[in-house]
Amino acid sequence: MYRLISPTNGTDRKLAAALSTSSITFELIEVYKTQYSNRGEARVVVIEKLKQRLADVFTLGSVSAILDWDQQTYMPSGGVIGRSNQLAFINKLKHEMFISSETDELLSLAEKENHNLDPDSDDVAYLRMARREFEKKTKLPSELVEEIAQTAAIAHEDWVIACATSDYPKFAPSLQKTLVLQRRVADLLGYKTERYDALLDQYEPDMTTAEVRLLFEQLKPPLVALVKKITECGPDAIDTSVLRREFDEDKQREFAESVIRQFGFDFNRGRQDRATHPFCTSFSRNDVRITTRYDRNFLPIALFSTLHETGHALYDMNIGARYDANILGTGASLGIHESQSRLWENLIGRSQSFWKYYYPKLKAQFPTLRDVSEEHFYRAINRVTPSLIRVEADEVTYNLHIMLRFEMEVDLLEERISVVDAPEAWNAKCQEYLGITPSDDARGILQDIHWSSSGFGYFPTYTLGNILSVQFWDQANKHMSGQLLDMVVRGEFAPLREWLTENIHQWGSKYTPRELVQRATGCPLDPVPYLRYLQEKFGDIYRLN
Repeated sequence: MYRLISPTNGTDRKLAAALSTSSITFELIEVYKTQYSNRGEARVVVIEKLKQRLADVFTLGSVSAILDWDQQTYMPSGGVIGRSNQLAFINKLKHEMFISSETDELLSLAEKENHNLDPDSDDVAYLRMARREFEKKTKLPSELVEEIAQTAAIAHEDWVIACATSDYPKFAPSLQKTLVLQRRVADLLGYKTERYDALLDQYEPDMTTAEVRLLFEQLKPPLVALVKKITECGPDAIDTSVLRREFDEDKQREFAESVIRQFGFDFNRGRQDRATHPFCTSFSRNDVRITTRYDRNFLPIALFSTLHETGHALYDMNIGARYDANILGTGASLGIHESQSRLWENLIGRSQSFWKYYYPKLKAQFPTLRDVSEEHFYRAINRVTPSLIRVEADEVTYNLHIMLRFEMEVDLLEERISVVDAPEAWNAKCQEYLGITPSDDARGILQDIHWSSSGFGYFPTYTLGNILSVQFWDQANKHMSGQLLDMVVRGEFAPLREWLTENIHQWGSKYTPRELVQRATGCPLDPVPYLRYLQEKFGDIYRLN
């Protein structure tokens, strides 16, 4: 995939041959370096060899992702033990290749030759990312990586059964084992203040638990106040019964897919399937899979989960081609990734402008809505009410769900809450944050897939994504002279997608999350625009202004 410089003489051939073996030494490079000192070719040979090696690691990661996607979509439940062994083997092999002495030597040699590079070059970013990942992965024994993969595969099947039957004890042993493993991961990775720092850093580089708490402290009072004002309007302020009529599942799929095609989802490079919990996964920028779930009697579930996952998919599809099978060929962070999914789901999909264009098409697809006005439908899909299921939550209460999960994860990791007592603790926090208590564990602690896949540290990225979605939208709208909503009314999504690609997608993880946000918006993460957006939108819907 990456071509080495062609040898032009005997000495060059000897160097290239040495670099193609599994044994690389500093001494060997030093012997011949003088031949390349003026041309920089020694550096190019070494970094290309490093990229070639890590491209193989990327390929193994893609194989693992395919196995995981298959387990969540088509694999028969009886295949779980075999699949857990397959995933364990692939992940161990990938880990060992990454942390090998050959990778170490190639990385060190490339860094040694790095001093003359442009600080903003792809190679400098590549070496920064490779070093960061190498330092983290070398702290984790291969046996631990193998055990985590095997445990997650089994835990997923336990969770599917437990969620379907509201049987928390079925999932509890897997959750207990997962927590033990994640505590070990955090302790091995190291942290300054709290275990959660180490796990959060895997999803949101360089962000700390203290920063998340501070952000939540800024968000919670105005969100709670807004919910209180809306609640005072009464339960009948908005009628949502129109969303609970019968909607044929095939027609739901057809409509949603017609929308995401117009968004720019390329079905020649991606596909959509069903899964218990919607997700997006990418094997390359030319093979991106999204999933959704359907409820015949509740339209928003499939529609908005499809729009959400498409936001992730567009990011993956539009990363620069130069980063194929490259450590920079992923999103900058999960917070940046979630900003894309929440932008397409909420700022577009739940906007009045969007439905001015799409509602006539929706009514043509579902005649059962023929007596429902566009305004009624728009207000129904934006009704604010405390609810139990995060993925179905409205924009105002959504972050309260994230705060609940964040506190649960920190307490579970620090063993302030036991696995046995976790459902009771969950219900208490649900009552505290949302004023309601789950009637069963399926609608409570079992509702999300993340813990079964060892995803501790992930949840705060949803709130980061909400905040950033508005910052990115505002900057794109400014670039388009305030005409962005007018474009949405006309069903013109290409200008926004192109702005996102130019300023976010194409860069993959070349820039740190903080750098990328600063470059795209001219300012750091800021919750103020997001809070203003919520106040204005829902103040208008509920006539609070």
